[in-house]
Amino acid sequence: MISPMTVSSSLATSAQDAFSAAEIRAQFPVLQTRAHGYPLAYLDSAASTQQPLTVIQAVSDYHRLHHANIHRGVYQLSQTATRLYEEARASVARLLNAAEPAECIFTRGTTESINLVAASWGRANLKSGDEIILSVLEHHSNIVPWQLAAEATGARIKVVPMNDAGELDLDAYRALLSARTRIVAVNHVSNALGTINPVREMIAAAHDAGALVLIDGAQWVAHGRTDVRELDADFYAFSGHKLYGPTGIGVLYAKRHLLDSMPPYQGGGDMIEQVTFAKTTYAAIPSKFEAGTPNISGAVGLGAAIGWIDGIGFDGVSAHEQALLGYATERLEQIPGLEIKGTAHAKSSVISWVMRDPPVATLDVGTQLDLQGVCIRTGHHCCQPLMDRMGVSSTARASMGIYNGREDVDRLADALLGIVSAVRKRGPASVSRIAPSEVPGSAASGSDAQEVSYPSAAAASPEAAADEIAELLEFLPDWPMRHQHIIDLGDKLPPMPESLKTGANSVSGCQSTVHIAARLKPGTEDVIEFLADSDANIVRGLIALLQQLYSGQSAAAILGFDAEAFLGRIGLDQHLSMSRRNGLASMIQRLRQLARQYVG
Repeated sequence: MISPMTVSSSLATSAQDAFSAAEIRAQFPVLQTRAHGYPLAYLDSAASTQQPLTVIQAVSDYHRLHHANIHRGVYQLSQTATRLYEEARASVARLLNAAEPAECIFTRGTTESINLVAASWGRANLKSGDEIILSVLEHHSNIVPWQLAAEATGARIKVVPMNDAGELDLDAYRALLSARTRIVAVNHVSNALGTINPVREMIAAAHDAGALVLIDGAQWVAHGRTDVRELDADFYAFSGHKLYGPTGIGVLYAKRHLLDSMPPYQGGGDMIEQVTFAKTTYAAIPSKFEAGTPNISGAVGLGAAIGWIDGIGFDGVSAHEQALLGYATERLEQIPGLEIKGTAHAKSSVISWVMRDPPVATLDVGTQLDLQGVCIRTGHHCCQPLMDRMGVSSTARASMGIYNGREDVDRLADALLGIVSAVRKRGPASVSRIAPSEVPGSAASGSDAQEVSYPSAAAASPEAAADEIAELLEFLPDWPMRHQHIIDLGDKLPPMPESLKTGANSVSGCQSTVHIAARLKPGTEDVIEFLADSDANIVRGLIALLQQLYSGQSAAAILGFDAEAFLGRIGLDQHLSMSRRNGLASMIQRLRQLARQYVG
């Protein structure tokens, strides 16, 4: 792969001329829709690619015309469904250049594929003192299953470090390999940085040390040719929804001799040869690892997706995406204060960044872009060890697919420039009336507590405050305007003193950093006041709403208020992401926990 840092605008233009993203885009129904009044610019393909009409139709046709359970029925409908399912397996084998279709096991996705290997092969072969090698670039799905296997067997995990560009240190990797190494599990491409790892070289080195290798190919299979026999991979895993196919379907490839030697991962129907209460014998592969009724329609859709992308050709896909990555890198490098994270020489079509000057929380970047119809991902991308290595809690990430064009990149870059301009015009946040020296701790008491300016109740009850909030929001005609109102509330929220941002006051379960400090209002026995803050402005706006509802109310009133119903009333249950709703629920739960201390 070429370096995106050296791709010129002329190369990007020529690739665009040779490969019409617009013609490809026209095959995706969802990309013809609008978001908040804007044409949809979908730049989150690393999380999940969209599905072309041919895949949607294949799944629909299966459900409408061919659905039946497979492998056991003697009637024609069942035999047709079985044929479609096994034809999809044959398509997977061709995609990967597997020696035979039986080496390709259908799973729910990459996560289950890795868990299968860690649980089945790992627990049967690992023992105390053995070593598992992972890398700092791994997704949690390629960390946690191995931690579980290590805990169960006494094996130890070693981690390959990386340099500041996001490239693995191959010298350190070779030094980690030893006679104790039993398996190396690394991704083909980093979902967070786009780094393309030298997996062929890493596999060869592991084999020289006598170790097996599992490759997490979730972020590779849609972007270039995959040949598991040329790589000499022992295990290779990927997900259908990263390859323009349905969710809930994935693949584990493994060499036959390994699958034959591994015990079943799950027990149930269709994976047995014979069952008695004394003993069970198991079916041959692949059935041994596909217990129960599988995701038949998902497999059919995956087969259709493979056929669709084969018709386009991976050479064209790769050239188009690399040129687009180069163009995106050029555009984002020109944005003041934007710092790209992950500058490896070999990258897939992923670009991650943080906003340094002015500092803008990645969650705020994502929510502001959404209001302009631009879809990106923010957060730690299920790569918390990697975020720790880079010294950040999260990044914003744009990931491009075959249907993206320069106009999507321009929409992203222009919107980011607008965000920077707006933040600079607003200037620094207002200074809190609370000096850090005035607050001795999270539970201020005595005379010091009386000096702290905690917000108090502006309404007679949480229900009255809820009515006031709802009445104001009803005057705003749509969600974007309501969202902006919440952002404006966040702008006006005084920052919390740094002395209160302690571990004890931290709220877990939020995508962003959140702290809450509460106290009893001086002179009362059950009235709770609280301060809170976040690094994301949208969360600060939600905090302002919570303060209006709760701060200065009695503990009994707080516990008696139906927060979930109120959030539904004003539409937050529909217009916040699942992670943000979970974070809001965590803040409400913390306040309710505090209230319980002063009831009864």
